[in-house]
Amino acid sequence: SQMATNKNAIIRYQALDKCFRNTGKRYAMIDLIEVCNQALYDFNGETDGIKRRQIYDDINFMKSEQGYAVDLEITKEGRTAFYRYSDPNFSINNQPMNETEAKQLKEALLTLNRIKGMPQFGWVEELTLKLEKDFDFHETPREILGFENNPFLKGLEHLNTLFNAIQYEKVLTIGYQTFRKDHVEEIYMHPQYLKQYNNRWFVLGTHSKYKPVTTLAIDRIEFVKENNDKYKVSDIDFTERYEDIIGITRGNLEDKLTKITLKANSRLASYIITSPLHGSQKNGEFNEDGLTFTLDLIPNYELEQQILSYGEALKVMAPPEFVDKIKSRVKASLANYN
Repeated sequence: SQMATNKNAIIRYQALDKCFRNTGKRYAMIDLIEVCNQALYDFNGETDGIKRRQIYDDINFMKSEQGYAVDLEITKEGRTAFYRYSDPNFSINNQPMNETEAKQLKEALLTLNRIKGMPQFGWVEELTLKLEKDFDFHETPREILGFENNPFLKGLEHLNTLFNAIQYEKVLTIGYQTFRKDHVEEIYMHPQYLKQYNNRWFVLGTHSKYKPVTTLAIDRIEFVKENNDKYKVSDIDFTERYEDIIGITRGNLEDKLTKITLKANSRLASYIITSPLHGSQKNGEFNEDGLTFTLDLIPNYELEQQILSYGEALKVMAPPEFVDKIKSRVKASLANYN
C-alpha cells in the first residue's frame, strides 16, 4: 500500500540521516544498506532486504528540492565511497516542512494536544505553536487533562539539544551554574540519559571528573556545546540505576540496599497503602494504631525529604542510624522555632 511505502521511506531517510551526521563513523554504501535494513526490521519485524538502487534513489530524493536539499560530501578511498553531510550539524529533522507534512502533523498534534502538560509531550506544545505560527493553523481543542507541569522551569530549551546529543552520540561541554559558587563551571561529559523527578529534568553523563555519573539539573545549565571527541555509550543501565532509590541522587554503584522500617499513623496509613513510597514497599499489619511497612532501597536526600514531608504522621523505626539522621533533621527544624 501507498501508506506502507511512505512509512518505509521515512524510516530509511531517518536511518540515512543518522549515518550522514555521525562524525564518529564512516559509512560506505554497504553500511548504509545494512543500517536501513536493520531500521526497517526493527520497525516492521521484517524487511525484504533493500537494494543498492533503492538507497541511490533515496539519496537523490534527499538531495532534491522536493526532498530535504541535503548537501553530501562523498570521499573516495580506492574503490570505496564514504558518505556524510558536509555540515555535521545538519539534519533533515532541522528542516522547514512543506504544507502536506504540516497538515498530517497537525492532525496528529490535535489528538496529542488533548494530553498537553504530560512532561514527555512538552514538544507537542512547542510544535503546535510553531505550526500555528508558520502555517496559520488555529484550532485549539478544549483541554480535559491537567497534568502537573512547570512551564516556567528554566532550561527547557536545552532539553531537545540534550536529547539529540544522546541520540546522535555527541560529546558535550556544558556551562553549569553551581550552587556553591557564583560562577559558571564548564563540565565535559558524554550524555547518556535524561530523567525527570519532581517536575525537574536532569541530564546524566559519564567520562566527567565527577565519577561514576555526573547529574546536572537542566534549569541550571547556561549553555551546551558539542565536541568532536569519540562518544562512548556507557555500560551502566540507567533504568536499573534508579530502581533502588527515590529521585535522582545515587552515590556509588556499590551502595548497599537498606531495609527501612516505618510507621504511618492511622490517618496516613490508607494513603500509604494506595500510594506506595517506593516499588519495594511491603506492608505489614494495618490496625487502628496505623500501618508498619518496610522499604528496601538506598537511603538518600530525596528519601529524607519524602519522609519529612509527612511530618508527625510518619515515623522511622529502623535502622538506628537512619532513625538518628531523621531525628537530627527534625531537631534542627524545631530549633528554628525556639
